[in-house]
Amino acid sequence: MKRSLCLAVMICMPFSSSFAAKHDKSLQLDIQKSASESAHLTTRLQWTKYPHPNYKTSDLQDQDRVAIIRVYADPAGKITRAEVKETTGISNLDQKLVDAVMQARVKPYVKNGEAKATIGYQTFTLKLSDAEDQHAANSQCTYHFDSKVWLKQQDEKSVPFQYVNQPQLSVPREALKYADRTVKFKFKVNKNGDISHVKVIKHSGVNEIDQRVVEAVEHSKVQLKRTYKTLWIYKKSTLSDQINFPVNQCR
Repeated sequence: MKRSLCLAVMICMPFSSSFAAKHDKSLQLDIQKSASESAHLTTRLQWTKYPHPNYKTSDLQDQDRVAIIRVYADPAGKITRAEVKETTGISNLDQKLVDAVMQARVKPYVKNGEAKATIGYQTFTLKLSDAEDQHAANSQCTYHFDSKVWLKQQDEKSVPFQYVNQPQLSVPREALKYADRTVKFKFKVNKNGDISHVKVIKHSGVNEIDQRVVEAVEHSKVQLKRTYKTLWIYKKSTLSDQINFPVNQCR
């Protein structure tokens, strides 16, 4: 009797193990499917920290490259996985893109007050002209104080005030960190044209650039245009200006 019972148990064990394995696999697939269905799917990812892959001209093998990366992010916007959807044709270059994406973050997607995971795609166009060593060759170029008012002043166009001299500013191209930057600022000026209380009202996103602009304005002087009606009346003025730093127009 005992022998028959043992034999029956031994026959059932492989079946039970096989059934359990299949059940676990099925359950795992159901969980993955459920997670995919509950995630926010998009072809337009909104980045709070954009991925910046570092590569050299030799990595591109003498031609521009394009790739598409599939991105998975948790409800907090942290990247949990990145996969190559369309390859550059160079595995090492693909890996650089994946590594860059894993260091980035996306804006959390919130629906009805609930944050959801995100699945999306990001296209990368890698140009020879944007390679690290190419940037290094161009790193000697700098941006100067070519503000909106100053440029109009040089073209003899109508401006609300004039700078006595061009403010001294030098911003290296690499300070832009591969993106266009704009700084808007305002300041107070007394009857002698002396500047004070310089305040940035639109930040560039790079503190070094903002600070250099503020210092340049603080050490400058302006002339106000007054009409005959206000010639003998002094009122402390608040003026504003802005400087654009286009990443591809460095001189």
